[in-house]
Amino acid sequence: MSADERITLWLAQLRAAGRTVLLARLVIALTGAIALVVSAVQPWDQMDLVPYVGVPLLLAAVVLPDSLAAMLFMLVIALGWLMRAPTTVSWGLVLTAAALVILHLSTAFAAQLPSYARVHRTALHRWWLPAATATVLAPLIAGAAALVHHANVPGSLAVTAAAITLTALTIWLTTGQKLSRD
Repeated sequence: MSADERITLWLAQLRAAGRTVLLARLVIALTGAIALVVSAVQPWDQMDLVPYVGVPLLLAAVVLPDSLAAMLFMLVIALGWLMRAPTTVSWGLVLTAAALVILHLSTAFAAQLPSYARVHRTALHRWWLPAATATVLAPLIAGAAALVHHANVPGSLAVTAAAITLTALTIWLTTGQKLSRD
């Protein structure tokens, strides 16, 4: 297939795309942009490589949500924070974490659909509930971690690990997962 045939096919699929697919890709673009901008406006010196690598990866994640681009984008943002950010929990960190969680969930949703798919609204229920739960729990967990961190509580690592486990369990249960081996 020649390049012009591929472009014609891609444009035909884009015209046939349903609102749900376009909405999922818009959410990927918006949350990725939030993560990039919040990282860039922090008072500490961000690695210069983060925007140069992050923007092309974000564009690739929007166009090809079933590729490794979204995972690499989240890894670049997380490594940018870990390399230069202070160790305190801030609202910028919480906002970036919530944006990356929503980006992850919307990428997982968009990756399972062809670009021309039509999706009924009830199919979104499986994805909206975990996204809302994760978005609400991220600031709560960050606030609890900040309180434990500043209180010098013995065993704060165990408290943080328990909070992360509880968050993962809550998200798992809200998706309606079963413990069967079918």
